[in-house]
Amino acid sequence: PGPWEWDVKRLAASLVIAGRGNGFAPAGRQAAVIAAIGAYRAWMRRFAAMTNLDVWYAHVDVDQLQGRFAGVLGRRYSRRLSRAAISARSRDRRRAFARLTEVTEGQPRFVSDPPLLVPVRELLRGAEHDLLTGQLTTVIDRYGATLADDRRSLLAQYRLVDVARKVVGVGSVGTRCWVALLLGRDRDDPLLLQVKEAQASVLADHLPGSRYGNQGERVVAGQRLMQAAGDIFLGWQRVGGIDGQCRDFYIRQLQDWKGVALPERMDPEGLALFARLCGATLARAHARSGDRVAIGAYLGAGDAFDRAIVRFAEAYADQNERDFAALAEAARSGRISTAGRRANRVVARGSDRSPTRRR
Repeated sequence: PGPWEWDVKRLAASLVIAGRGNGFAPAGRQAAVIAAIGAYRAWMRRFAAMTNLDVWYAHVDVDQLQGRFAGVLGRRYSRRLSRAAISARSRDRRRAFARLTEVTEGQPRFVSDPPLLVPVRELLRGAEHDLLTGQLTTVIDRYGATLADDRRSLLAQYRLVDVARKVVGVGSVGTRCWVALLLGRDRDDPLLLQVKEAQASVLADHLPGSRYGNQGERVVAGQRLMQAAGDIFLGWQRVGGIDGQCRDFYIRQLQDWKGVALPERMDPEGLALFARLCGATLARAHARSGDRVAIGAYLGAGDAFDRAIVRFAEAYADQNERDFAALAEAARSGRISTAGRRANRVVARGSDRSPTRRR
């Protein structure tokens, strides 16, 4: 747990950086931040007047969004929201199973798609392969103890059949991430789990010590506290690696009705609408995990806080561009080594003097 305003500042800075990446004028970027912070402030004050249980059960179902924001969304964005909801619902375990696996010798196995997806059978051979497979099997077997009894019983009805290493989002690059294929009754009853390494928070050096000895448990506890709808298979485990080092992991389902918003495809109006939803969602998370009355009282009914965060977000985005320029210059001069297509793009983008072109 840390200062609530850090999350608010992070959201605002992200919106400004997204707006600059899209080439939006300062007014468009400011509108997005004002929309997010205004929604955060309004909802936090609303939550402050609710009972504890009302706050705990508060959520917005995707099917309710169109009705609640009909006057703001308009016909075009209502259609986009409908398409996004349909797409998210299609991102389930069956779709992931069909896309990530193939039948080999009569059994479903992960496909080989390096470097994004590499089955364990291709990573290691002999004793090292057996050791890694055994350790990952132990993770799946033991992590069930961190689930509620009913979900532990459900997990026990599945058996592990294959494991692969998977490259995931930018924030997790460089950490270990595995995907596990389990089967239940037959091949038409798959369960895909993601086993992600959990390290200490980047904020840990600036906050009091965590009460959780396992970093995976810390992540799980935070998600359970702040998310309106959590994964039923969310749990954690610690295991020793083949290098002898113990590491913490958290486990969840892979692709379970998850939708992705793409700010780079949004115009200024769309980014402002998206920002409003983000602000409201963040307020709900903070109302559950923090002192909603104190936060609501601090924010007040005026927009002084909103305007202060706008100034902060623009200043942070300026620093973000200076940092990127320094990185690109270091790569171009050879002070740091780069490899691959993406790194070369960083060097090329570093020569672009237009700040609105950098993302």
